[in-house]
Order: sequence, then structure tokens, then C-alpha cells
Amino acid sequence: MHQFEEELTCSICYSLFEDPRVLPCSHTFCRSCLESVIQLSSNFSIWRPLRVPLKCPNCRSVVEIPASGTESLPINFALKAIIEKYRQEDHSDVATCSEHYRQPLNVYCLLDKKLVCGHCLTIGKHNGHPIDDLHSAYLKEKESSGKILEQLTDKHWSNVCLLIEKLKEQKSQCESIVQDDKKVVVQYFKKLSETLEHKKQVLLTALDEINRQILEEYEPHIEKQHKWKYFFNKSSTT
Repeated sequence: MHQFEEELTCSICYSLFEDPRVLPCSHTFCRSCLESVIQLSSNFSIWRPLRVPLKCPNCRSVVEIPASGTESLPINFALKAIIEKYRQEDHSDVATCSEHYRQPLNVYCLLDKKLVCGHCLTIGKHNGHPIDDLHSAYLKEKESSGKILEQLTDKHWSNVCLLIEKLKEQKSQCESIVQDDKKVVVQYFKKLSETLEHKKQVLLTALDEINRQILEEYEPHIEKQHKWKYFFNKSSTT
């Protein structure tokens, strides 16, 4: 956050001052914010006095606003000039709201746990949500994280260590089961290979036997025919 940004922010709307007006107690607020506060106060009154009492949102002092309204309150020209100059400068290092142009993210929404701008709280979707200033929110989050670390006592660490050992044991058991299954698969296919080899040899032997029988059946006939052929050839030449 810019070092002067907090001083340039209205404590009612949490946005940069718009038309800053000074109360008799010397505190400054947006004119529209004061109008809202006065309107809220007048809703509970059945008559309008010449001077409207108002409790300052900062110091809680009761001040009087003329019947003509906030228009008669003095303008904080010095603050207005500083804000105008601030808006003209480059503040690329300052985080701004993506929904409201150039409005700084200077408030922490406790409900949604995120940084928001003043317009998000007054006219945006965070209207009515519980809020906290950035410094307090940071300290609370830091304290909360510290408590979480404190809760990690020796007992918790022991439980974590036991869980790790149990997971390692289960991992080892699973790996052992896989290795045993691999041995079963290798043994199965080895036996299957031996069975197939035996069946192959049986079939080849059977086929060799059939081939021998074929030779025994046909060779004598072929030999006999060769003899007849030789006899007829010899007879024809004499």
C-alpha cells in the first residue's frame, strides 16, 4: 500500500475521498458519506431541527450540521488537491480493484477472505460483509498460522511417523506380492512351454511314422514298375 494512501481514504466508505468535507471536530469525510449518515439519523426523527446533530464516525463527538446540509460544510481543499495529484501519478506498485477503476485494495473481507476496495463494501458484492484493516488481518492470520504450528506437538509428529512407517510396510507387502506373482507367471509359462514342446515332439514322431508307412507302402510298387520299364526297354532293342 502507498505510504499516504491510508490518509487519503475515507473511514466510512474506505475509498479515496470524493468531495471531502470537514466536520466541526476537524475530521474529514466524503460529502456523500456524510449525507448517508445524516439520512440514516433523520429516519428516526419526526421533525427536522434547524441544526442536525451528528456523531462523528471517528471521534464519536456530537457535532451540529446546519439545516442547509453538508453543502455548507467547508471543503478540505488541501486534501482534495493531494488526492487529485495522487490520482495523476503512476501507482503501478499499488494493488487496485479489478471491478472499480483505480480503487486501492485496502480492506480485508473476513467473509470471503480476500482484499477488497471501499466501493466493494458500499456498492459492490461485499456490501454488509464483516471487514478488518490490513494490519489487523495480517496479525490475525499470522497468529492463526502460529497456533497451527503449535498444535503439531510431539504426539502429532509421532502419529505422522507411525503413518509413514505403516505406508512403507504396506508398500513393501505390495511389492512382495507382485514379485511372487511374477514367479508364478514365469513358472506357469515355463511349464506350458515344456508341455507344448512335448506335444510337438509327439506330433512330429507320429508324422514321421506315417511317412515311414507311406514309404513302405509305395516304394515296392515304384521299384516293381521300374523293373517292368527296364524289361520292356530291353525287349524292344533286341
